[in-house]
Amino acid sequence: MKQLSLFLLFFLVSVIAYAQSLQDIQNVKVDNLSDAQIEQLIKRAEQQGISEQQIPQMAQERGMPPQEVSKLRQRIQELRSGRRGDQAQQQRGDRRMQGRDSRTVEGEVDELEAIFDSLRRSDPYYDLTPKQKKIFGYTLFHNRELTFNPSMNIPTPQNYTIGAGDQLLIDVYGASQQEYDLTVNPEGRVFIPNVGPVQVGGLSVEAATSRLTNSLSNIYSGLRGSNPNTFLQIRLGNIRTIKVSMVGELRKPGTYTLPSFASVFNGLFAAGGPNENGSFRHVQVYRDSKMIGEVDIYDFLVRGGQDSNIMLRDNDVVIVQPVRRRVEIDGPVRRPGLFEIKPDESLEDLIEFAGGFSDRAFQNRVTVRRSTGSEMQVDDIGSDFYATFTPRDGDVYKVGEILERYENRVQVSGAVFRPGEFALTEGLTLKDLIEKAGGLRGDAFTNRATLYRTKENFRQEILSIDLEHVMDGSIGDVTLRREDILNVASIYDIKEEYYVQVSGEVNRTGVYQYADNMTVGDLVVKSRGFKESATNSFIEIARRVKNDPTGKIAEIITIEIDKDLNVRPEDAGITLEPFDHVFIRKSPGFQREKVVKVEGEVLYPGDFALGKTDERISDVLKRAGGMNQFAYPKGATLIRRTEFYKTLEEEERKLKNLQSLLDHIDRGDNVDNSETEMELLKRLEKRVEVLREERDKRREEEKDANLGFIEDRYAALDGADTSSVKLTIRETELVGIELEKIIQNPRSKYDLILQEGDVLSIPKELQTVRMRGEVLYPTTARYDNNRSFRNYISRAGGYTESSRRSRAYVVYANGDVQRTRSFLGLKFYPNIEPGAEIIVPEKPERPPMPPQAWVAIGTGLATMALVVTQVLNNLN
Repeated sequence: MKQLSLFLLFFLVSVIAYAQSLQDIQNVKVDNLSDAQIEQLIKRAEQQGISEQQIPQMAQERGMPPQEVSKLRQRIQELRSGRRGDQAQQQRGDRRMQGRDSRTVEGEVDELEAIFDSLRRSDPYYDLTPKQKKIFGYTLFHNRELTFNPSMNIPTPQNYTIGAGDQLLIDVYGASQQEYDLTVNPEGRVFIPNVGPVQVGGLSVEAATSRLTNSLSNIYSGLRGSNPNTFLQIRLGNIRTIKVSMVGELRKPGTYTLPSFASVFNGLFAAGGPNENGSFRHVQVYRDSKMIGEVDIYDFLVRGGQDSNIMLRDNDVVIVQPVRRRVEIDGPVRRPGLFEIKPDESLEDLIEFAGGFSDRAFQNRVTVRRSTGSEMQVDDIGSDFYATFTPRDGDVYKVGEILERYENRVQVSGAVFRPGEFALTEGLTLKDLIEKAGGLRGDAFTNRATLYRTKENFRQEILSIDLEHVMDGSIGDVTLRREDILNVASIYDIKEEYYVQVSGEVNRTGVYQYADNMTVGDLVVKSRGFKESATNSFIEIARRVKNDPTGKIAEIITIEIDKDLNVRPEDAGITLEPFDHVFIRKSPGFQREKVVKVEGEVLYPGDFALGKTDERISDVLKRAGGMNQFAYPKGATLIRRTEFYKTLEEEERKLKNLQSLLDHIDRGDNVDNSETEMELLKRLEKRVEVLREERDKRREEEKDANLGFIEDRYAALDGADTSSVKLTIRETELVGIELEKIIQNPRSKYDLILQEGDVLSIPKELQTVRMRGEVLYPTTARYDNNRSFRNYISRAGGYTESSRRSRAYVVYANGDVQRTRSFLGLKFYPNIEPGAEIIVPEKPERPPMPPQAWVAIGTGLATMALVVTQVLNNLN
C-alpha cells in the first residue's frame, strides 16, 4: 500500500505540473503572484505605454475571470497607495513558496505581457482607455503608423535660419567653378579659404547667400556687377539639432532633441501628444520668454491646414494648456466623441468637428444635457439655432435617429408584375396601385385579395377584396391609407403543385412538370426516349383514385411497346393526369453482356463475355485455350466482387462510351469533318455534358447512401462501433477453388458458376513458402516437400514470446486457409504446399488488473476466510 500511495502521489504531481505548463490568461491566479511580480508587471506595462488602470481592463477583455480581475485591480491599488496592512502582507508575502515554483509564476507574468503585445499589434489603439479613444485627435499621436518626422528630402528653405552646427554646401558655377563644404562654428561663423571667417549665424538662407556672394566676389570677380557670369547657391547638408522643452498637459513632457526643421507637430508627437486633460486648441510656443504664437491642432484635423504649425528653434518652449471647454456629442454623427470648443464657436461648429450628421440622423433637433451649477438640465435646440447656440464646458449633445416608419408607403405583393413599395399619393386607390405594379399576372386569383391595414393603435385588420369586380368597376374601389399592404394570391399558391413521374427503362427518369393535355408520348420525349432494354415490353400508368368507396388504391393503365420501341398512336395519345406515375418495364429477354477475366498461365488471357447465365469456370477456361505448361493449378484463385463493389451505373457506362466515340470521331488531321460528323459532334458534346452533371449529382447523393447501407448492414452488431468495419470492407475477395478437380470433373460442385466481374487467376508454379507474424525473423524460404510446418517455423527463428502458437494458420496459394488444431494435448499442423504463407498471430494483450479489482479480490478472500473460520468454530 505504501508503494501504491507513492505512485498516486507521483501521478498527481505530474498531472499538476503538466497543467501548469499549459497556463493561459484564463487560468492565471492573482493570489499566486507575489508583490514583486506584480510590481514587475506594472513596470513592464509602463514601459509599453500602458497605464495601471488599463492592465485589469486588458486582462478582462482577454478572458481573465471577473473575480481574478477584481483581485488584480485591488493588488495594484494597494501596492500604489501603500495601504497594505500587516495581515495582507503576511498572507501574500510567501505565496510563491506554497507549492509553487517562482519560475512558473514568472512565466505567467511573461504570458500576460505576451498577450498584451499581441493585442497591441492587432489594434494600435488597444492601450487607450474608452475616454481617450473618444477625445478627438487623441489617437493621432498614439498611432505608431504615423511618425511626424520632418522631411529632409526638400529644397533648402530660403527662410531657414542658419545656426551653429549647420553644414553649408556652397556651389560656385558659371565662368568659375568651385565647391565649399563649410560647417557653422559655435560663434556662428564659417571659415572660407583665402577669404576668412564670415558671420552667417542667425541669418536666413537668403540673407546668407547675399553675404557670402559679397565675400567671395573678392576671389570670383564674375559674381559682381549688373551682368554677372558667375553664380553662387547654398545648400544645407547635415542640419543641426535643437533642444525644445515640451511642458504642460502632455503624456511625456520633457526636453527633446529635434532636427532644426522640426515644427510644433513634431515636438508634440515626440512628447506623446496632449494627455486626457491637455488642450488641442491652445498649444503655445514661447521663444526668448515671449509667446510667439498659438497652434490649433483642429485646423489640421478638420481642414488639413498647417498655417499655424510654427517652425521650432533652439531653446523654444512649447506649453500645452489644460483643456478649457470640452463637450461631447453622441448619436448618428460621422465622428462622435469629445471635442474642445472655443468661446466664439457654436453648435454648428461642433457638428462640423463631428463630421456632420449621418444619413440616419434626425437633423431638426439636438438635445443637450448640461449642468446649471446645482443640478442637471436638458434643453432642446432646433436647427434654426445651431449657428447661434454656444456650448458650455461639460455639455453632452445627443443627436436622435430618424423614425423607423414611412409617412407615405403602401406595398403590394403576390401575382402582380412589379411587386414592392410605392408612394401613397392623395386619393390613391387599390386599382391605381395595381396599375403602378404593372397589372395583374395571368395566374392571379381574383376572387379574393387581402388588404392588410394598420389602425391608429397599431393593431392590424384584414379587408377581403373581390378583386375581379373591383377591376371591372362593378363594385366601388378602395381608397388606400398609409402602410396598407395588398396581397394578390396566385392560383398556384392555393392548390397542390401538379407533376407527373416516370420510372424504369427510359434515358432520364424523374419527376416532370405537368401540363394540360400532356400525353404519354410527350412524357417519353421529355425523358429522352426509351432504352434498348424496353424492347417488347410495356408501359404501366398508375393513376390516383379519388373517392372510390371500394378501397381501390390506384387505376392501372397498360400500354405495349413493340420490338422497334414504338407504341400505338392511340396509346401514345393517352392524356396524362396530375400525379400520374408512368412505369416503363424492362424486357424479360433483355440481358446486358457480362464480362469475366482470365489472367495468368493460360493460352489466351483476357476478358470473356459470358454466353449464358450458368457458364462455369471450366467453360471459360476451355475458351481461354486451357492452361500452359507453366501453370500451377493448385494456386489458382477466383477473385469475386463483394456487395461493396461499386459497379458502373448505366449512365456511367454511357458516358464512358460516348466520350470514347467523341474522341474517335474527330479526324484530328488536315481534313475537316463532314457536316454530318459536325452535327454528331455537337450532339455528343451536349449529351456528354448532361451526363457529367448527372454523374456528379449522383455521386454526391451516394455518399450518404453508402454510409447508411454499411450501418444497416452491420446493425446486428448490437451497438458496436462500426468504424472498424468500414476500415476492413473490401470491394473484392478471394474464393478458394480446386482447379484440378474442376478440370477432372467439369460442371461438378467444385466448378462454380461465374458472375460478372469474376477474375480467374492461374499463377506460375510457386517454389517458396513465406513466414509472417510473431516469428523471430519473418522471411521467405524455398519450398521443400520433406519439410513440415514446424521446420519452416524453425527456418524463421522460431516463435516470439508474444506469439499465439495454437492459433497459427496457413494461407494457401488458392486462398484456402487451415489452422493448427489440438486434440488430447496433441497438435496437428497444416500441410505445407508451394506458395503457402504461414502466419503466427500475436497473443492478445491482457489489460492489467486495476487496483480496485485487487481490493475486491482481497476483500472477497478475507470475507471467505472469515466465513470458513466461523463455520469451523461452530463445528467445534
